[in-house]
Order: sequence, then C-alpha cells, then structure tokens
Amino acid sequence: MATALKTEVLLREFFFNGVRIPDPAPEMTVDEVRDFLTPTYPEIATATLTGPDATGTALRYTFDRAIGSKG
Repeated sequence: MATALKTEVLLREFFFNGVRIPDPAPEMTVDEVRDFLTPTYPEIATATLTGPDATGTALRYTFDRAIGSKG
C-alpha cells in the first residue's frame, strides 16, 4: 500500500522590530522585498536578514537592526 504525499505551499512572513509585515508579493525575491519596504522602514536598508525559519505553515524572515555596529 502506497502512502500519498501531501504538499503544502508555505507563505512568507517578514518581521522587523517585533512587527509582522505581510509579504507584499510572493513573486518578489527577498532582496526585492527589502527594497520595497525600505521607504516605509528605512532601517531595513542596513538590517541583517535571518531566515527562512519554518514555523508551522510559514517561512519566517527577520530583519535585525544594525544599531551599534560600526565598520
């Protein structure tokens, strides 16, 4: 007896400073999302990006502020 495989599309979630930001367009790359969000969240331009982390049915990307980093 064969076991049926089930596939599921994982949605992307973006977080910055504890705020969940909806995915503006699934067809955008992560870098394009950063560029799209920068006018609204200017600190994202220099933030580090971590992820994706699979959390349930979503892939979570987190923008971490680069405050205090010089160089």
